[in-house]
Amino acid sequence: MADFLRRSRARLSPSDVGLVAGVRRRTPGLRREEVAALSGISADYYTRLEQTRGPHPSEQVLTALARALRLSQDERDHVFWLAERRPPLRGRSTHVRPGLLSLIDSVEGGALRLICDIGEVLAQNDLALALLGDPTHHHGRAASFY
Repeated sequence: MADFLRRSRARLSPSDVGLVAGVRRRTPGLRREEVAALSGISADYYTRLEQTRGPHPSEQVLTALARALRLSQDERDHVFWLAERRPPLRGRSTHVRPGLLSLIDSVEGGALRLICDIGEVLAQNDLALALLGDPTHHHGRAASFY
């Protein structure tokens, strides 16, 4: 799983996920800290996952990583199997396709929040976060924000 996470991180640029690249980048793709922040997990925990020192991640962490790394459904399922977990059923998934995440990131001047049928926030842009607030403070559960 560590190798898959590293390769998935390396294929994305900061602009792919709505981040500013900055001046000094020694690593191709996203930094570990950036993936961790996009996933809502600590940078230390993500580093341990990439170094095969971490525990088996929960389904919530795997789902958040799949969103942050813009994985396709097949890639998301693969990372679940690598973590020795059964992937969520495809008919009732909270997986957000990479193209939809890119669309949410690209909209300027409008607040966008993607919510599943049970009311969980799957993704939102910065303006939605500013206007509508952080739903984790209301429901006590983590969500990924873009």
